[in-house]
Formats: sequence, C-alpha cells, structure tokens
Amino acid sequence: MQPREFKYLALGDSYTIGESVAEADRWPNQLADRLKIPRPKIIATTGWRTDQLKAAVETAHLSNEYNLVSLLIGVNNQYQGKPAAQYEIEFEELLTRSIQLAQGNPEKVFIVSIPDYGYTPFGKTKQETISKQLDEFNAINKRIAAKYNVAYFNITDISRQGLDKPALVASDGLHPSGAMYTLWVDRILQDLKITR
Repeated sequence: MQPREFKYLALGDSYTIGESVAEADRWPNQLADRLKIPRPKIIATTGWRTDQLKAAVETAHLSNEYNLVSLLIGVNNQYQGKPAAQYEIEFEELLTRSIQLAQGNPEKVFIVSIPDYGYTPFGKTKQETISKQLDEFNAINKRIAAKYNVAYFNITDISRQGLDKPALVASDGLHPSGAMYTLWVDRILQDLKITR
C-alpha cells in the first residue's frame, strides 16, 4: 500500500498567489518546499474579497480530503471600503468551510493575518488609516480562529518592516517580495503542527 499523497490547499488573494514574485517564491510554495510536501493547490486571485473567495471555493467542487488548509483573506475588503461586520460573517463562513475541506479537523487548518500595505511605497501616504483598519480586521480573524481552535500566525509586524527594508517589498511597490514571504514561512514553521 502506497501512502496517500499529502494534500495542501492554500486559499486567499494576491498574497497567496504571490503577485509580482516568481511562482517558487509564493509563501505557500516556500512552505511546502520546506516541509517536503507536494506544492499546494492554490485558490487565490489578486483583488479577491472574502465573498469572491467563497464563491470560487464553491465552484471548485473540492473534496474534503486535505491534510492542510491555509486561509489568508481580507485586505481587499478593507481596501474597497467594505464593512468589518460583513468581513466577520464571510470570514467565519470561509473558516468553517476550510475545516470541512481539512477532513473536518480544525488542527489541519491555519490562518495567516493580513499584512499591512501601509508600510509600502504604494500605501505609505495613508499608512495611519490603513494600519488602524487592518488592525480591526485582524482582531476579527484572530478572534474567529480562537473560537474554532485554529492555529493563527501573525505576520503583520513583519510586513511593517517594508519601508525600512525595501528588499522586503516586490518591484510593484505594493506586495511582499520573496524575501518577506520567507520570513513569514520562518514564523509559521516555528509552531505549525502537521498531522498526516
């Protein structure tokens, strides 16, 4: 009997699909490479809000067979001025769906906080407002993670090094570089529990 292949599903937006970085530098791919597991199925598109990710997950007709599911979503809700209350409802729906996809086991799911693009050349003029709003969104997703006993990795402080360390920002002046994604993966690997 061959062991079944480890299956990792990464759900998100531009940060998960790795806008402006090479495919190998996307953080879910870096994570898989470091864990020595197959690279993930990624359902993520630049610009997606929670509702758009939710619709994409439903139309993908996924099986509830994943050994690991990651969820990082919300920056476009904030950027497009969508209410935090709506984010809260849709994020919780996405998390419960993620748990279903992870064989119904919350220990196979983890959440990554929303990075702060106020600390990029693109966002720095509105940094105070952006940071305040993203802190609110991250408080919501952290609270929901705790409610479902799902691992939560705060990488927002790492993203706030973007103006001091330009190498951590991609060439588009907005998204993280592969080097920043490596720092995220370093942090995730400190506490990530893998159950086959």
